[in-house]
Amino acid sequence: MKSEKCYIFHFSLFIYRNMLLDILAIVVGIFVVLKGADFLTDGAVSLAQRAGIPEMVIGLTVVALGTSMPELFVSLTSAIQGTTDIAVANVVGSNIFNVLLIAGTAAAVAPMTISKGTVRRDIPVAVGASVILLCFGIYGEINRWAGALFVLLLIAYMIYAVKTASSDDESDVEDKKLTVWGAVIRLIGGLAALVLGSDWFVSGATSVAASLGVSDAIIGLTIVAGGTSLPELATSVVAARKGQSAIAMGNVIGSCVYNILLIIGVTGLISPMVIGGITPLDFGMMMLSITLLWLFSFTKYEVERWEGFAMLALFAGYMAYLVYTV
Repeated sequence: MKSEKCYIFHFSLFIYRNMLLDILAIVVGIFVVLKGADFLTDGAVSLAQRAGIPEMVIGLTVVALGTSMPELFVSLTSAIQGTTDIAVANVVGSNIFNVLLIAGTAAAVAPMTISKGTVRRDIPVAVGASVILLCFGIYGEINRWAGALFVLLLIAYMIYAVKTASSDDESDVEDKKLTVWGAVIRLIGGLAALVLGSDWFVSGATSVAASLGVSDAIIGLTIVAGGTSLPELATSVVAARKGQSAIAMGNVIGSCVYNILLIIGVTGLISPMVIGGITPLDFGMMMLSITLLWLFSFTKYEVERWEGFAMLALFAGYMAYLVYTV
């Protein structure tokens, strides 16, 4: 009897120790991924500035791509490891976090002004990309042909964004002219950190999900999506307090577009994905959030405080539902 109790105790201790290590892997993975994205973006921006590329073009391409690197590498690693639900749920969850939590929090702090370019160009593209992803979600699979379609749409969007960007659009690209070798080292180091951090993050999240009996989709919609959206949350709240809300909101919406077209496209090209654990409600919440933001911003080019609190309430209700259904 004592030996049986001793065995149960040691087994429980082993399980808890492994779970703590998995949680540590998630935390360290998030940190490494975010720092890697910073290094990669700094290096790319510096090289682009040295090449004489206009600041607005850098903001709409290099910086926008850099802020989507955490989601891209986490989703790509998930798909390669066979946990495709995490890959797609990361995109769906990140877009919900971006709009309802990040934009909602920033608007609750201070009314968020949205530039005309964002309302007329970026939000409609984000809505259209969400509709396309919803259609493939209903279909249940994103194959290589679908991935190619998303990548082609991304290229078209980037060309369209650069051509329609005017001097009135604001840019938040800082002067980051490093030495050539410094920029190259940051590029390589950032890429290595993204690969390693994503692997630790996905492995830890998958193990925790298995230990707790939680589906990969739920983990992707909550922990993974929240972790990879932390930079946008911090940046948008600070920008709102400083009165630079147009820049922050533009980055949030741009991130939603890149999350779908870049991440789903590249991931689908490399590793076709079967969509299993993500429900119509999850896709519907993604559509509702971006449509709601479009309606709020369409008339006055501003998201007011009460609208920010409304988005936060919707987000809280959705998270509560996910926790309740675990």
